Amino acid sequence: MTHALVLLLAVLIGVVAGLRALTPPAAVAWGAALGWLPTEGTWAEWVGHPVTVAVLTILLVVELVTDQLPKTPPRTVPPQFVARLLTGAFAGAVIGAGFHHTFSAIGAGMIGAVLGTLGGFHARRALVSRNGGRDLPIAVTEDVIAVLAGFAVVALATTL
Repeated sequence: MTHALVLLLAVLIGVVAGLRALTPPAAVAWGAALGWLPTEGTWAEWVGHPVTVAVLTILLVVELVTDQLPKTPPRTVPPQFVARLLTGAFAGAVIGAGFHHTFSAIGAGMIGAVLGTLGGFHARRALVSRNGGRDLPIAVTEDVIAVLAGFAVVALATTL
């Protein structure tokens, strides 16, 4: 896979991190476990271990539930924003590891996380406003989009 394609996948997984912080780590863990990402023999090999996959999947489900709670802070507050930057960088690094582009993929994942965080925040706010202030349908739709997109990005790594 070319360097440009690795960076594109890292940016895309970063965008997903902007939508849901824990989806990308879970998606790359599943990708590594299923052999979709070539992590064997790299620093990221541990990501595909069944324990890692289980823990990250549980964290993903917890995030999907807690996102629906009314007291959940917006993704743009500093702790939430930083978490998205870190998970976007981590997932980008895992994607880049098998192709020897770990460090540039870290940066690409972070850039994607910024785009996804800000774009997702503004899009959700606008959609909720158009939906009469009802957040739940928009939040659930965003959950579905984030999970499907995260796994789609990881699956793309096997086909490109």
